[in-house]
This record gives sequence, structure tokens and C-alpha cells, in this order.
Amino acid sequence: MSTVYACPLSHQLIRISGVDKLAYLHGQITQDINKLSQTNFLWTGHCNAKGKLWSVAKLFAYQESYYLAASAAEVAQSLAELKKYAVFSKVEIQTDNNKLIGLLGDDLTATLAALEIHFNEQDSACNFSHGKALKLADNRILLMVNADFSLPDDVIALENDALWQQHSILAGEPELNEEALGEYVPQMVNLQAINGISFRKGCYTGQETVARMKYLGKNKRAMYIVSGHSDGELAEPELETQMGENWRRAGKLISQAYNQQSKTLFGLVVLPNDSEPSQLLRAKHAPTVELSILPLPYSLEDA
Repeated sequence: MSTVYACPLSHQLIRISGVDKLAYLHGQITQDINKLSQTNFLWTGHCNAKGKLWSVAKLFAYQESYYLAASAAEVAQSLAELKKYAVFSKVEIQTDNNKLIGLLGDDLTATLAALEIHFNEQDSACNFSHGKALKLADNRILLMVNADFSLPDDVIALENDALWQQHSILAGEPELNEEALGEYVPQMVNLQAINGISFRKGCYTGQETVARMKYLGKNKRAMYIVSGHSDGELAEPELETQMGENWRRAGKLISQAYNQQSKTLFGLVVLPNDSEPSQLLRAKHAPTVELSILPLPYSLEDA
């Protein structure tokens, strides 16, 4: 049998409810909420007025509410920004106390059956007795669960979400650490490549910048996956690239995960979009840590 791991996630949830929830949220994020149903989830970005991202989140519906799942830093920032104008609409925006758990395994069939989680062939989300399940990939399922939830006995419960973060990074899924908030336009973190931007919806905060990046070809940066040997996560996210015999600033890690067993650091970094796969990077404040660029699992064109 395939080994299945359960990771307690440090990610958090924003819940949006009320009769105006669709209209209000639709005007705040990059995604077309009309595409959302109980049987799918959508990637989305939440931008400031200049088109720079406050967060990248997984958007899903459960019962009578919408939910945004993202890192703790992203949730804190987006929650504050979303609440600013909510007083003018019949909408409630708050953090949610349901837990998030990541399931990992080469074959999750038996575990999903034990939890009575059943995805139809084209579905990426489904309700089950203890909450909501999102299918990020065949080997990765995100669960939002209530207090009564318990794991099957044969699932190995891990102490942290490092393994989940590693898989998310290798899948090229954008996530912003605290230093990256408000720094990047959605296309700079490949949000268009995972179908997280609707270019046909009505106005939303930051839309002008996002549209200009697409139609005028203004974007010159993209997000890349990097990895290399390290003794732990980097305390300082700055990376340098080698130019001849010299090193110059390349970019900053916007997310990182460390595999203790293999002593390998995995990260996401925004670089010029003509960066070569052979390009060598190193940590500015820990120059012995050298990082290589890994292939992205998707095209950088719009999904």
C-alpha cells in the first residue's frame, strides 16, 4: 500500500458571507467568481490599487460562504484590506477556525474512500461529512475540516507542513511571504499560468495594471523554482546570480521549504523572465548555499 501523510497546515482561512458576497468579492480579486461552484476551486489573486498582490489564494465555496485559503501573512493582509470597504455592502468577512490539513501520497484512493470523499472525474472540490476537500493534484488533497474530524489509523500524521510546502513549491504554486506582500503583479508569480486571472470579467482593484501587463507586454519577470543543498531555511531571502566573475542581485525568495532528510532547500523566486535554466544562484548572506533553477511544470502562457 502507498504511504499517506497528513500535514497540519499553517495556512489560514478567510470566510466571506452575506447576500452581497458575490458582488463584493468579485470586485476585489482577479478571478471570475461566476465560474465557482461547489465542485471546483479556483486560484485567485488579491491586489492593491497599483496591481501588486496582497495574496494568492485558493478560492472555494462551502455551504453558504466563500473561502480564501492562503498563508498566514497573506490572510492577515487580505483580511484587513477586504474589510476596509465591506461596511458599504451586506457582507461579513472574517477568519475561519476550521483546520486545514494536507494529504500526500502516491495513491490516496483508500484514504479518500475511508473518509467518504468522492471526486467526480472533472471535479476539483467536493463536500464531505467533516468539511471540504480540494484536489490540487492526484497525489495532493487539501482538507478543510471541523473539530470532529479524525484521520484513518493508517495515515501518518506529520508534525509540520514542510513536506506539503515542498510539494507546493515543486508544483509552482505561488505563495507570498511577509516581505513579498505588495511587491509583485500577478503575472510576476505566474498566476496567469494556473488560470488565476480572468481577463474578461468586470473591474476589480488593480485591474488596469494587470491588463496592461498582458496586452502591452509590459511584464519582464516570472516566478522560478529553485533548489540546492543547505543546512536549513534562509534567514535572509536575497539571492545573487553570477555574471562572469562577479555576482549581482537576482531577486528574493517569496516562499521556501526545507527537507531535513536530504538537506535540500526548495524555494520560489521572481527573476527576469529570460533567465536561463543553467543560471547559478546563491544566497547573498550565505554564499555557500548555491541554488539551481528547476523546470516549471507548466507553460508561462495563460492557462
